[in-house]
Amino acid sequence: MNDRKQQILQVAIELIADGGYANLTMRSLARANNITLGALQYHFATIADMLRGLAAYIEEMYRRSFESYRSTTRAPNVREVIGFLLDDPPKDSFNSDKLWPQLWAMSQVEPVMKELLDDIYTNYLNIIEDAIARAGSPSPRPEALALMSFIEGSTLFTGKDARWASEDDTVIEAVMEFINIKYGEPREYKSIT
Repeated sequence: MNDRKQQILQVAIELIADGGYANLTMRSLARANNITLGALQYHFATIADMLRGLAAYIEEMYRRSFESYRSTTRAPNVREVIGFLLDDPPKDSFNSDKLWPQLWAMSQVEPVMKELLDDIYTNYLNIIEDAIARAGSPSPRPEALALMSFIEGSTLFTGKDARWASEDDTVIEAVMEFINIKYGEPREYKSIT
């Protein structure tokens, strides 16, 4: 992907995160990029093309994040995996606390976004499930789904600008304490970022 397309997609992410999915149109995206609609359509002929490009861009950033994480550590334990996912390395690029609720909403009406979220969540789930299986759990899949629900739910309730944002650290501590109790892992949690 060329730099200009990436810049356009980054602005699309900002529009979605700041104003919601309903505010993302080809015209608003062209205006926010200080280009004409025709110039935007040179890169993305239609809104559907732009959404496909957006989904591919977001997926690529998360794929790189997962690959980077997997290549820099031995087989991580449950606590390390959850710590990594809670830290959400692409968070700064994507304003994740605001973007993800919008992506969830978009996935209800845009098949390309549903596919994107399914792919990202499948990667999340596999990483968590593998760690839980290594911990000796007889039911790693349902436990992985429960932990993934904790993580994703925290975005809705304690993400940036959410009503309970000030509780974010205590929610993370509660999730980690649950992991300590369930999996008997070390009690000290340190952010990897």
